[in-house]
Amino acid sequence: MLSVGEVARRAGLTTKVLRNYDRLGLFVPRMVSADGYRWYAESQVATAVTIARLRALDVPLQAIRALLTGAGEQEARRLLTRHRAALQARADRIRRSLHSLDHLLDDERGITMAMTAPQPPTVTEERELARTLFNDTWSLIEKESRSPAEDDRMIHMAHASRFHWDNAGDDQNRAIGEWQCSRVYATLGRAEPALYHAQRCLTYADRPGAEMWLQASAHEALARAQAIAGDLPAARDSRARALALVDRISDPEDRKVVMADVDTLPIP
Repeated sequence: MLSVGEVARRAGLTTKVLRNYDRLGLFVPRMVSADGYRWYAESQVATAVTIARLRALDVPLQAIRALLTGAGEQEARRLLTRHRAALQARADRIRRSLHSLDHLLDDERGITMAMTAPQPPTVTEERELARTLFNDTWSLIEKESRSPAEDDRMIHMAHASRFHWDNAGDDQNRAIGEWQCSRVYATLGRAEPALYHAQRCLTYADRPGAEMWLQASAHEALARAQAIAGDLPAARDSRARALALVDRISDPEDRKVVMADVDTLPIP
């Protein structure tokens, strides 16, 4: 049998942490002697090492408990994918904070003056701004006759919406932003940027956890851009992919929305 100190040493943990895991029921010793000493089996060292490795990755104790109690491959992948998404969100927040700090430190007015200047919009305000810009862009897309100035405004608003989603949204919002940028350029007959943004949309839509309607919309955007570029064989292939994904959309309303876009594809 191994003492708590020996297990801690071999697993790279502290005795205090191991005692806490015992109290939580996460990692319980094989036996506790009458005088209160914890004793572990040799076979438990591997489990302690696994826990240490997962904690080094900031995996929450609740997820570790599920992984230790026999989660299958699919469930383990789901738990770790969700944790990765949480870490990515945290990293994005830290990145934005570092960016803001750099601006504060480099502000020519000095830190004191810069700190008292008007504050940027909150996340909620920025999300609302992104939605407003998206909707206003869509109004111009649907307008039957636009002036050259309105065409320019439509482009700028689509990119502005995409920018604010990058600051205050998630990958689904970013994918939708890329989809709208592609749609704007396709509407204006500009194949190269339409293709670029459709591919960017597809990159986000192919990430783990993306909903089926988003994947279908990404292929619809790519088909539209390919048709505008004159590559009809590729456009038909992308349309077929979009239709195959539409059949797998469970929500009837989502399916209807995507099909309405597919039906407008300029593909013979």
